[in-house]
Amino acid sequence: MMKVKIACIANVLILFLAATASAHFGMLIPGSDEVTQDKRTVNLTLSFAHPFEGEGMELEKPVEFFVVVDGEKKTDLLGTLKEARVMGHTAWQTSFTPRQPGLYAFVFDPVPYKEDAENNYIRHITKVVIDAYGEGEQWNKPLGLKTEIVPLTRPFGNYAGNVFQGVVMLDGKPAPYTRVEVEYYNKDGKRVAPGERMVTQEVLADGNGVFTFVCPWKGWWGFAGLNGDDKPYKGRELELGAVIWVEMK
Repeated sequence: MMKVKIACIANVLILFLAATASAHFGMLIPGSDEVTQDKRTVNLTLSFAHPFEGEGMELEKPVEFFVVVDGEKKTDLLGTLKEARVMGHTAWQTSFTPRQPGLYAFVFDPVPYKEDAENNYIRHITKVVIDAYGEGEQWNKPLGLKTEIVPLTRPFGNYAGNVFQGVVMLDGKPAPYTRVEVEYYNKDGKRVAPGERMVTQEVLADGNGVFTFVCPWKGWWGFAGLNGDDKPYKGRELELGAVIWVEMK
């Protein structure tokens, strides 16, 4: 009888932890969302974490890491990554110097992360968009990823308080009624949520896959459109996350 009680308590605890677990985010944070004559090289950090709470997780070297220039030219950058530590866990860093004006979309596709609390694997295909020398005009062009957020608001050069709007895409088509999780990268830890439910914000895309959110603070904001893959991964469900990071000035 005691063993049965212990097992029941353990199961309840697991369910509680799964229900209260913070949102996971693939993170791709550059030093700035623009390249200028005075700052021609951009430093990028790739990690996996709970960004508001500053809790890191292990990020294996991604399956892919690349940049797409003006929505067309794709360049592999996987070999440039150097191992680093972010929030006490394995992360990756690199630097990149654009050779010409234009729009630079950086993307990493990770090895799926095993999440025992949710009995699944997590694959967050993560991107960030950088404007080089004020010539980024193809910011609403899909990149043809398995899943992605195509911005309807320019994903750079924004003020705090601006609306960010995007379309969640899955297999090249808008994904209606997708749940989109939103978190602020609380890098210096100065922001304090009044309650646990305020850590991760949620919005629901409409029937055309479009979502809208107002970003109240300056800094980096992450948006993750979440859907399940049709095929399991290693015997478990695979969460597909379309993640984009946007800086508010």
